[in-house]
Formats: sequence, C-alpha cells, structure tokens
Amino acid sequence: MQPLIDNARTFGQRPEEFARLAEGQSPQVLFITCSDSRVVPALITGARPGELFELRTAGNIVPPYVSEHPTAEAATIEYAVQVLGVSDIVVCGHSHCGAVGALVRGDDLDAVPAVRDWLAHAADKPAPADPGDPTVAAAVQHHVLAQLLRLRSYPCVEKGLAEGRLRVRGWYYEVHTGAVREHRADTDTFKSL
Repeated sequence: MQPLIDNARTFGQRPEEFARLAEGQSPQVLFITCSDSRVVPALITGARPGELFELRTAGNIVPPYVSEHPTAEAATIEYAVQVLGVSDIVVCGHSHCGAVGALVRGDDLDAVPAVRDWLAHAADKPAPADPGDPTVAAAVQHHVLAQLLRLRSYPCVEKGLAEGRLRVRGWYYEVHTGAVREHRADTDTFKSL
C-alpha cells in the first residue's frame, strides 16, 4: 500500500496538468470491463484523463435492463450514451477471468452469496472451457458476445445504434501477453486489432 500512498502524495503536485479537467469531460468511448486488477483500461488503450468513461463489474457483466429497478450499471450506460454522447461502447473480457471460470466450472459460490447472485446476471452460461486451458479464452469470448447482446437491449443503446451514432465492440484482452483482439462479425471470430 505504501507505494500507492507515495504516488498519491506527489500526484496532485502538478495542478497545471489537471486544470482543464475541471471544465468537464468528453470521452468518446464507454469501456465496460471486469473489476480484475490486471485489466487497466487506460493502460490498454493509452487514454488520458477525460478520454475514457469506464464501467467495471465483476465478470464485465451487463445486467438486464429493467426500468422499474435501475442499477448503477444501467445508469452509467445511459449517462454515457445520452449525456456524454459516446460514439463507441467496448465490452472487454479477459483471459484468466475468475468470474467466467467459476461459471463454466460450476463452482460452489455459497460462501460468497453476493458474487453468486451477481454472476446469475451473466445472460447465459459461457461455453464450456477446455479443462487444461487456464485462460478460459473460448468461454470468455462467448461471454463477451452474450454481454454485447444484452447491451443492445438497453433502450438508449438500441436507439443510438438505430440512428447510426453509436457502435458496440467486443474485445478480448490477454493478461499474460497484453494482446487485444476484437470480435469481427463477418467471420464471427476474435482477431488482433
């Protein structure tokens, strides 16, 4: 923890670098990804403060849209699309994902009921994983596509797509190599960016 505290102490000693941020934000992208500490959206994309609007959830899950029971995730998505006017939404899954791994293995999550109940929002069970593959790559990629389908059902996203002012993208990030792949609809595969 001490190195993080030391950095935080010196971080605010450059106010001239941050003054423009007080004027507001205008990110182009909403980046939905996992809470996993190995996935750092600004590091992956090279974004500077104010350039990337982030939504991080366990397993990069986009919960069902239910207008009578708003969620923080739905509010973040709606704000990004309707207020900030993002032009792209990226759903980024990653290798070695504990959430997807737990789903495909059928892990007993009774000791962590909040996690268990959150993972029930995964849309559908990810494709079976090769037991010898710790990356759970195929299952994570399937999961990303399921979350994209769920995202498309949000009214603000559906409207933005229909009007041609919004694009949605599925990414897969390998934590062990740093490689990023994007889903290509024409081939239904994840290819290098």
